[in-house]
Amino acid sequence: MSDFKLCGEHYIKRIKTAGLPVIIYGMGNGADKVIDLFEQNGIKIAGVTASDDFVRGQTFRGFKVKRLSEFDGEFIIAPSFGTCISSVMQHIIDLSKLFNVIYPSVPVIGEETADDIFFERNYDKINKAYSLFSEGSKKIFTGCMNFIYTGDLSYLLDITTEKSEIFTDFLKPDGSGTYIDIGAYRGETVEEYLKYTSGKYERIIAAEPDPKSFKKLKERFGEFSGIILTDRVCSDKAKTVYFDSLSGRQSHISGSGKPAQTFSIDEIACEYDVSYIKIDAEGSEIEILKGAENTIKRCKPRLNTALYHRFRDFFEIPLQIMEYRDDYEFEMRHHPYFPCWDTNLYCR
Repeated sequence: MSDFKLCGEHYIKRIKTAGLPVIIYGMGNGADKVIDLFEQNGIKIAGVTASDDFVRGQTFRGFKVKRLSEFDGEFIIAPSFGTCISSVMQHIIDLSKLFNVIYPSVPVIGEETADDIFFERNYDKINKAYSLFSEGSKKIFTGCMNFIYTGDLSYLLDITTEKSEIFTDFLKPDGSGTYIDIGAYRGETVEEYLKYTSGKYERIIAAEPDPKSFKKLKERFGEFSGIILTDRVCSDKAKTVYFDSLSGRQSHISGSGKPAQTFSIDEIACEYDVSYIKIDAEGSEIEILKGAENTIKRCKPRLNTALYHRFRDFFEIPLQIMEYRDDYEFEMRHHPYFPCWDTNLYCR
């Protein structure tokens, strides 16, 4: 059995070795995180750019935002935002053919970065998780780790697949039993489930705690018989947490926000034959899985779990599921997204 191997150099070292000016591509939360990380590592920023349509004379972090054509000489472009828009992704690919593009990975949730120390300390866990996957998924796992480590976009381009493949060839939901959707957002993943079951379902429980998103979810599915909607927060057990509502996919449990009462999957599923669970909960996946232990042991539902909110989720989530049942097949897919977001674990 082959072991997991990390390739190349970390993107911080690559940037320092190149010795070129660094241009941040993008504005917002992601750019703040990238600039902060670069400053902590002694990397000076030479400027900030954005797509031509977004450049309107604004400033960001003390830099006037310029069109890329306004920068002279040789430089490194560091994209600092996430996108699944095909035209934007293609633009970044095109830029990588003309310029030195290094795509830094910063955590969606939390502060832990995937540097050399991170990989050294967690190598045994990473390798153990790697061993769980099929050969095809091992390639995807390795590609994701190498992209996160090096910032080299080619690692992602080599492993990206459309979501339809995993549903039709592996998950194959048939509408039987109960489908639990944690992080239902505005109903997109409920619709996804119904698409691949040809509209068949026995029971659906969909949870979305963000108020604006839950309102949209109710508008779409509130009148459907057999679809139960809740705006409660899912966790490992019933308790009070603080929920930071950011009106979208970034809403999450945090140290501030409004107090909220949580529920667990085991609590709501104890009377049901659960056939499929999907979890995309902005960094709370580990806690939610802890609260689904009995359901997973009892029903062995198909699982669809986001892996990308924290870097350690890539290995800790599959290892946790394996503790509950060691008879799962583990598959991993990265769907079209820059950086390494929309990367999911699939089990059956």
